[in-house]
Amino acid sequence: LWPWLLASSGISALVQLATLPFFPDSPSYLLIQKGNEEACKKAIRKLWGEGDHQAEIDDIMKEKVAMTSTKTLRVLELIKEGSLRWQLYILIIVMTTLQLCGINAVESKFEEYLIPYVSLGVGLCECLSSILCSTLIDRFGRKVLLWGGYTLMCSVLALLTMTLSLQHQFFWMHYFSVILIFLFVTFYGIGP
Repeated sequence: LWPWLLASSGISALVQLATLPFFPDSPSYLLIQKGNEEACKKAIRKLWGEGDHQAEIDDIMKEKVAMTSTKTLRVLELIKEGSLRWQLYILIIVMTTLQLCGINAVESKFEEYLIPYVSLGVGLCECLSSILCSTLIDRFGRKVLLWGGYTLMCSVLALLTMTLSLQHQFFWMHYFSVILIFLFVTFYGIGP
C-alpha cells in the first residue's frame, strides 16, 4: 500500500502537466516582462470574460513603473545593505529554527508499524495548516502567527518530550505522542 500512496502524488502532477498548456499566461507577465499589451488583454478576457478591464491593466502598468524604479540587489549587495540587515537577520533566524526543529528525529522514535500513519497524518496536517494560515494571516498578521506558532510549538515539544520518555510505561502514550506531532506540524505550518 505504501508504494501506491507514494505514487499517487504523481497523478496530480500528471494532471497539472497535461492541463498546463491550456492555461493562459499571466496578464502581468505578458505586460511587464514581455511588453505585449494585446496578449495581456487577451489573457484577461480569457480569465475574466468580456468586459472593460482597463482598471486592471492600469494597475499592472503602475506595478511595472514601481518595479522599474526599484533596484534589484545581488546577494553580496543584499548582505552589505544596512537598511535590509534586520530583515536578513530575522529571515536567517526563522529559517535556521525551522531546519533545526527536529521533527524527523521525533518521528523515528516510533514503532515501525506507526511510521506510515504518522507520515500520512503529517502530510494532512501540513495541508490543513496551509489552508488555515492563508485565512488567518490576513486577520491577525504575520507577527502574531510567528509568536503564537513558536509558543505553541515549544509547548507541544515539551509535552512530546514527556510522552516519548513515558511511552514504554503506558501503552496509550504512543497515540498521545502521535497527536502531539500532528499538533506540532499544524502549529509549525501556521506560524513559522
